[in-house]
Amino acid sequence: MTAGRLFAIGDIHGCVTELAALVGGLGVAAGDTVCFVGDYLDRGPDSKGVIDFLLNARATGSDVEWVFLKGNHEDMCMAFLGRPGHWGESWMMNGGTAAIRSYGVAANAEPAVVEGAMPEAHLAFLEGLGRSHRWQDYLFVHAGIRPGVPWERQDDEDILWIREDFLLHPHNLPETVVFGHTPHRNVLVHLPYKIGIDTGLVYGGALTALELPNRTLHQVRLGERRVRRSDLPAGRR
Repeated sequence: MTAGRLFAIGDIHGCVTELAALVGGLGVAAGDTVCFVGDYLDRGPDSKGVIDFLLNARATGSDVEWVFLKGNHEDMCMAFLGRPGHWGESWMMNGGTAAIRSYGVAANAEPAVVEGAMPEAHLAFLEGLGRSHRWQDYLFVHAGIRPGVPWERQDDEDILWIREDFLLHPHNLPETVVFGHTPHRNVLVHLPYKIGIDTGLVYGGALTALELPNRTLHQVRLGERRVRRSDLPAGRR
């Protein structure tokens, strides 16, 4: 589906109340695409509730294209459980305890116990997350890309984890890269190269949706349900 709008949504980190308020206020219609750039889990109060919400949205919104990309937190979670992923040994130090507790399991539980507490539908969702998504002149990834490297040679480690090398430099890919991962107080705009939509919800900021192609921002602040709207700033060139 490419005829409608696309809504790109930033890092959620277990904040299901704000997620529900934002998605409910977008006015998503048939033919639209909703693209999440990853980091559904950890830090916030209800990682399980977030995935329940997303699975239900996908099941009931069949005339909408739902795109779920993998974040580094989902990758760590899968590795912790012994499934394909990386840096599983770092998950507990990066907010994984909050995710485990949301499944009713003690934070010091063994991986097999955690896996057993997670519904099969949740495990399938996490294993099925995408690497990237293209839409018109935009490329959606979790963290960014390595400047100067062709797309076909981009490494998953960079797509999930890169920060300064991407944030501080332009790139030569033809698309504007829309990404999350690195929280900012406001949406990061560096056109035509990049738009960063992680506005630090779980740290007291906001959950952001970028509506394309008209570049409208929809945001719900932590602890609120009201959707605030504004135009994307022009940014620097």
